[in-house]
This record gives sequence, C-alpha cells and structure tokens, in this order.
Amino acid sequence: MQQPILVILAAGMGSRYGGLKQMDPIGPNGELIIDYSLHDAYQAGFRRVVFIIKEEIEADFKEIIGNRMSDYFEVQYAYQNIHDLPEPFKNPEERIKPWGTSHALLAASDLIDAPFCVINADDFYGKQAYQIVYQELQKMIDQPAKKKPQYIMIGYQLMKTLSKFGHVARGICEVDSSGRLKHIVERTKIIEKDNLAFYTEDDETWHQLSDDTIVSMNFWGFDPSLIDFLKAEFPSFLEQAMVENPLKGEFLLPNSVGNLIDEDKADVLVKTSADQWYGVTYQKDKPQVEKEIVSLIEAGKYNSPLWENMND
Repeated sequence: MQQPILVILAAGMGSRYGGLKQMDPIGPNGELIIDYSLHDAYQAGFRRVVFIIKEEIEADFKEIIGNRMSDYFEVQYAYQNIHDLPEPFKNPEERIKPWGTSHALLAASDLIDAPFCVINADDFYGKQAYQIVYQELQKMIDQPAKKKPQYIMIGYQLMKTLSKFGHVARGICEVDSSGRLKHIVERTKIIEKDNLAFYTEDDETWHQLSDDTIVSMNFWGFDPSLIDFLKAEFPSFLEQAMVENPLKGEFLLPNSVGNLIDEDKADVLVKTSADQWYGVTYQKDKPQVEKEIVSLIEAGKYNSPLWENMND
C-alpha cells in the first residue's frame, strides 16, 4: 500500500549563512530546525523520508540526523551531484554550485514511487502545513488524477519570511479567486527596507512588492508525474543555461512548477498556513529563531527535549 513520502532538500551548502546550517543546533537541547520539521511531519502521519544530500556530507548527516530518525521513519538517501547531467551536457570545470532544487528531485527519482511532500531542510514551517499536505497527498493516493494532476503548495506572506540581515530568494505567487496558483516566478534577491519589500534583477533597479504577496517557501505536495515533467524539461533548461549562465544557472522548482501551469499541464492548489515561518538565512538570524523556539516550547507546542515521549 502506498504511503506519502517526505522529501527533504538538504544538499545546499548554505553559502550566505557560512556553513552547513542543516546541522546547526537551534533548540535548547541541541535540536536542529530539521528536527522540528521531522517531528511535525511525524505527528501529521508521515512515516517515509528521503533525504537529498551531497555525498561529501553523508557521514556527518547520518551521524547527526539520519541515524536518529530511523527510530521513527523508513529512511532513504539520494545524492545530488553536479556532474549528474543528461548527455551530451557536461558540468563546466569551474562550476561548484549545485544545479538547483528541480535537479535535486531528479536525484531522488528512483525513490519517489508515491505522492510526496517537498521541503527545505533549513526552514521551520509549523505544524499545520504538514497536516494540510499529508491530507492532500492521501487524497492523491485514494483518488489518483484521471487527467491533469493537481498539486498543492503551502504559501506564506512575504513580509513574514524576510531577513533583516540581507537578501533572500522567494517564489513570488499570483493566486486566483479559487485558490489556484496562476503564476510563480523565482526572485533571487529580495530585501526588506523600512518595513517594505523590494526585489532586483540587475542590482541597480529595485521594484516594490505588495505586503500581502504570497510566496513559495518550497513546501509542496506532488504526485510522481512531476518527476516525468522534470526529466523532460531539464535538457532544454541546460541548453539555455550553458549559454546564458553556465556557472550559476539553477534548475529551480518554482520555475518548473510555473512552466507546468503556463503549459496547462497541472493545477496547483494554494493553501496558506496560520503558523509562522522561521528561517536562518544568515548567522545573525539565528538568535531570533532560537528565541521563537523557546516561546513555542513555553506555550506547550513542543516537548523539550523534542523527541521525548514520542509515541506512534
């Protein structure tokens, strides 16, 4: 019997943060952000998890995270490798940057055999998001799409996702009156200034974004049909990227989903979570997130230690 899969994107090196923030303690007993994500996912019903990592961090990742999680989940690993490109493409010699989140999912394609949730390893999403997505994935299992697949995205208000210490990347969303995603575009440089949000594409001209803009924080629910689309799309992306930006171009999930919508190959239902999103993009973000975690513990939302007295 199929069961929903939790897929965690953990191959990024956290260049702006200055280290492997996936493994940086954030809770009062050494818990990581990913601990809270896995805890919330477990409580929502998830029992399978696929970690997408780089082989270079495999030993540390398993010691710090993966081995502990085997007490609660069926744990599997996929490895994102910048040299894993379809013929005839070759990774440029000077390129060290991973090829992006859509490429990461392709690394796990052999393991994804059921509807799945995708999250970032270093984002704190809140309990409600996992509950919503798990229910929607279960519907995909019970009632598979006969024609066009319907995916799901958890959206957050832009102003609640910005850092005071530098720029961030966000998937800027346009949602119609029925709650479906009409358009999404990845803005890779968004800043907060005087409680307003601005983005730039050329580091010179800045454009203001509305306070109530809904953004993607890479929290998605898909069925395996997405993998087939990504496989078909990747070569055309590479053909363009090798000309325009061979060292830093990225095959990004929000852009792939946007292409699906534009080509009318899928519908994406947008659900907003009432929970607060927290993230640690920069080292200076960390103290505030630690403070918020303590507040949630004091409010009875989490145990401390987190995994204490966890029952199936």
